[in-house]
Amino acid sequence: MNNYPSILLGKAVDQFASLPGIGRKTALRLVLHLLRQSEKDVEVFTSALTSLKQDVHYCRICHTVSDQEVCPICLSNKRDKHTICVVENVQDVMSIENTGQYNGLYHVLGGIISPMDGVGPSDLEIDSLVARIEPEDIREVILALPTTMEGDTTNFYIYRRLQNAYSQLPIANNQELKISQIARGVAIGNELEYTDEITLGRSIVNRIDFKV
Repeated sequence: MNNYPSILLGKAVDQFASLPGIGRKTALRLVLHLLRQSEKDVEVFTSALTSLKQDVHYCRICHTVSDQEVCPICLSNKRDKHTICVVENVQDVMSIENTGQYNGLYHVLGGIISPMDGVGPSDLEIDSLVARIEPEDIREVILALPTTMEGDTTNFYIYRRLQNAYSQLPIANNQELKISQIARGVAIGNELEYTDEITLGRSIVNRIDFKV
């Protein structure tokens, strides 16, 4: 039981402590820090959070976060429009972009298949990925998912879906769809967002064909 000298202080601590990775001691330090700030600074802080919720959207094409309906990466004429890198979450997009080694498009699944957590293929943006292949003339799909059992399961499922869907397209006889995965320079069991940029960048550059 936490005894705070103010009910409002306790409520604020509860909210900060509800954030991932924030314990109650850290939450209390953050709240006390805000109390020491000017009212104007706190208003700027809360306004940024309100704008984040109201004005930041998910790109309708690749599902990463964006201030517009379509993100700058999807809109850019300088990107390789024939290559899609499939990632688990928005953090992975940022991690790969920071490597400076990739210049194609992205597709954010919003998770990975995990029956233990109740996450199935229908809970992810897999149908929308398959739907992008023909209209966008995609020639390579890079699977950049976590090197875990769940990540490998998701890789296999996407591979099968893409292979089955592509074999039914009119362009299948003229242009082969390449499906690759990041090289295993990323240690088994690692999440991409915790991998150093040099290793992640090399894994993208040295990607290999996906094999069942």
